Order: sequence, then structure tokens, then C-alpha cells
Amino acid sequence: MFLDRDGTLNAQVVRDGKPYSAERLEDFRLLDGVPDGCRALKAAGFLLVVATNQPEVGRGTLERTEVERMHARLLELVPEIDRIEVCYDPGRGEESLRRKPAPGMLLDAAKALGIDMARSWMIGDRWRDVDCGRNAGVRTVFIDYGYSDEREAKADYSVRDFPEAVSAVLRVISGTPPAS
Repeated sequence: MFLDRDGTLNAQVVRDGKPYSAERLEDFRLLDGVPDGCRALKAAGFLLVVATNQPEVGRGTLERTEVERMHARLLELVPEIDRIEVCYDPGRGEESLRRKPAPGMLLDAAKALGIDMARSWMIGDRWRDVDCGRNAGVRTVFIDYGYSDEREAKADYSVRDFPEAVSAVLRVISGTPPAS
């Protein structure tokens, strides 16, 4: 199970209809239902891999050590997470093969952990997350918060929050697909 971080696992700051990452550990807070959802996914046999773009580090507006502090906190709160993949590329000039929507973070984790991509999923709240999953060949779940985004996310399933995303995946793998 590949999981976006900001807006999927933790709360974001929304300004002018656009979501932004937490910039300080003090502002890093999990969304409701995330620990329970991750435990349910783990119990269903999934490895949990967080894949997150953190371009503010590449732009010099956020310290890498602060992102690492947030990830340490995330692992304390959700010990079921097996791996965190991060792309610090700010997206200027030559695009990184790891920066979502490119599938590099997912493919790197799959190689390192022996993940079967045909049985994998990506859950995220932005079109980049959905396209990343599609580019990696996995099924996708889009958490639709109604952001004013520049592109539409074309996911296999669309839901309102993380608990609903978990429920959708668990229903599909049990043979009872949710409405898409």
C-alpha cells in the first residue's frame, strides 16, 4: 500500500483552495482514522510505504531536518509504516524520476521490499498521487477534498477521507467492490 503523506495521513494548511504541507513539527498532526486505518491495512497483509514530495526542501524554504523530525513522529504514531520514500526535488528544470507523478519512489520501494505491483494500491489526495500510482501500474484511490487543483484526478475509486479509502480497498480485496 503506497500512501501519500500530506492530506492523506496528516492535515494540511489550505490557502486559496490549495493545500500546503506542515512546515514545523508542532503543526504536524494526523488526520482522524489514520492509525486505525493503517492497522487495518497491515492486518490485511499490506506493506505500508509512504511516498511524499517535499519540494520546499529543494527550494530552500524548509529544512530537511524538520521533514525528518516529522517522519520520526509519523513512525511513532503509526508504527505499522514499513518505509518512507521522499523526493526533495523542487520540480524545476529536469524533472526527477522520483518526483510524483513520476513513479520512481514507488518503484524504488517495490524493488527494496519485493512488492508485487500488480497487487498494490496508491492512496492520495492530489492528481499527482493518482497519476504516480497509475504510472507505477497500481490501483488508485483518490481522497477528494474539493481542492482547486490544476488537473483532475482519474482514480479507480474516489472517496471523502482516509477511513473511506481504507474501506474501499478492503472491500475490493474481499471481493465486494465499492461504488467508484
